[in-house]
Amino acid sequence: MITVGNLSVLFGGKPLFEDISFMIQPRDKVGLTGKNGAGKSTLLKIIARMQEPTKGSISVPNGYRIGYLPQEMKHASGRTIFEEAKTAFKEVLELESELNDLSKQLEERTDYESEAYHAIIERLNEVGQRLSLLGTGSIDGETEKILLGLGFSHSDLHRLMDEFSGGWKMRVELAKILLQMPDAVLLDEPTNHLDIESIQWLESFLSTYPGAVVLVSHDRAFLDAVTIRTIEITLGKIEDYKASYSRYVVLRKERRDQQMAAYMNQKKMIDDTEKFIDRFRAKASKAVQVQSRIKQLDKVERIEVEQEDNASMHFRFPDAPRSGKVVVTAEGVKKSFGQKQILKGLDLMVERGDKIAFVGRNGEGKTTLSKIITGNLDHEGKVELGHNVNLGYFAQNQAELLDPKASVLETLESVARNVTTMQLRNILGSFLFSGETVDKKVQVLSGGEKGRLSLARLLLEPVNLLVLDEPTNHLDMRSKDILKSALQQYNGTMILVSHDREFLDGLCNKVVEFKEGKIKEFPGGIFEFLQSRKLDTLKQLEQVKAEKVVQQEKKQQEKVVEQRNPNNDKELKQLQNKIRNTETKISELENAVAELENQLADPEVYAKPEEAQKLLKAHELRKKELDDLVAQWEQMIERQEELSK
Repeated sequence: MITVGNLSVLFGGKPLFEDISFMIQPRDKVGLTGKNGAGKSTLLKIIARMQEPTKGSISVPNGYRIGYLPQEMKHASGRTIFEEAKTAFKEVLELESELNDLSKQLEERTDYESEAYHAIIERLNEVGQRLSLLGTGSIDGETEKILLGLGFSHSDLHRLMDEFSGGWKMRVELAKILLQMPDAVLLDEPTNHLDIESIQWLESFLSTYPGAVVLVSHDRAFLDAVTIRTIEITLGKIEDYKASYSRYVVLRKERRDQQMAAYMNQKKMIDDTEKFIDRFRAKASKAVQVQSRIKQLDKVERIEVEQEDNASMHFRFPDAPRSGKVVVTAEGVKKSFGQKQILKGLDLMVERGDKIAFVGRNGEGKTTLSKIITGNLDHEGKVELGHNVNLGYFAQNQAELLDPKASVLETLESVARNVTTMQLRNILGSFLFSGETVDKKVQVLSGGEKGRLSLARLLLEPVNLLVLDEPTNHLDMRSKDILKSALQQYNGTMILVSHDREFLDGLCNKVVEFKEGKIKEFPGGIFEFLQSRKLDTLKQLEQVKAEKVVQQEKKQQEKVVEQRNPNNDKELKQLQNKIRNTETKISELENAVAELENQLADPEVYAKPEEAQKLLKAHELRKKELDDLVAQWEQMIERQEELSK
């Protein structure tokens, strides 16, 4: 378990949180919530030993392993997706290599009584025990299973990391943590870069995970699906409830209502008592009663009502300069990434005053078209901005574009024109950056704070076309509502990419659905669009799409079966039988290797050098057999895929 004891963190002399204590039990599923900047990410870093607290301690048992996924990280390059994910087993692979080296040394030595020989045996014992603890199952199979669950296709596994976006690279980092199966998993906004299918897979995985899970998320549905306990950081303290997020919200309100009722009753009693004391203090005949009431008040333990953290950003976008009637014209737009064509010659016209929502599954081209319109991506076809169009763009990876070494104030100063420092401070104050916080470096900001800072930059120059790609990522519930209110008051033209139905409601007067490289326009708001598609949520839109893909693939497979060469069918059937037999043998060999490793982990084995030598040689042979058999199985799987096409 993890024990957090009297933890305090100060930033600029002010407490982020103060003297907080709690425990994470072995199978706890905890949602860590609070407004942006409350200290959620900081607390995860401290538990993961990535940052030191100002005061207090984190205690974990010996050998307790913690896996931590931050919001942002540096990603490796030069390796394939599969190779990078397999680095999760780095310790296992290194230990297996060392075990083989030690075994060979023992085979070659005859100085059985020397200290060097016994030192090798001792190290061999340590390595064997550690391997037994970590487990040495089918590394390739587990790696593939996790990557496919997180949305990668078989063909993606052998592509270089460099070919993927930051969101997909983040999935690889998540896969590495899940493959290590640590005792506790700490996840900071894991759903920000996942599509609905991957979110559902992750929900299922985490809800049944055998260890502890602590996650930061602003996705209520995800929290409810995974967590059974909620810890909120508010005003430097914590509230801890044994309940999912939605239930916690209800319980918290009930608790505050009870506190308030008790507070009001006590306050009335105190007021009445003080009035009695003031009224009869000077009367000698009431002196005994007055003194009794004074003592009574002194003994009263005053009820305190928890303060609510009502701080929220407040802003509105500047009035938009008038543009021409046609704001964006797109004709015959095509875009491919390698062999994959994302956009297939689409046309779109955006007129002044349009509020357009781009919707559809991940990978259908919403972000791609947004980047093309903003001039951030080359393409085929024609895209032109209309007369007097000033464009403001908020990208999905906006936080990554900020200079990490610049301060909050310097970030605005770098793009400001004819704006005083006082005006910049006022803008930052609207986004909850005030006092000394404007001097904080970008690299120490939370994901939500970086999102707010990026939005603040948009206010520095009046624009009449806003293109916002998933602007609510990292924003807390309250900040989402404030942003929505500001966008409702914005009088320019807007293109908004989002999966959030509640956020889109009331923001758009036109919906553009992306599907199979094409687009289809629907007049009206998001609910009219969903009604026209007979759907309740945008998630269902993605699920319907997934179901159709499965049906199309099934029909295609049936068609292929009809046209298939009979000889191929015969070979395929024989191959499938062979694969099943091979998998059975692999399982048997894995059990045999594990049994030998258990025997080698026993120190008493090495008291008899000849017996130890036999076991070591048997382990080496079985391990080689297993590796050879797995390699044959992989070749058969590849051949099976060829024959199935």
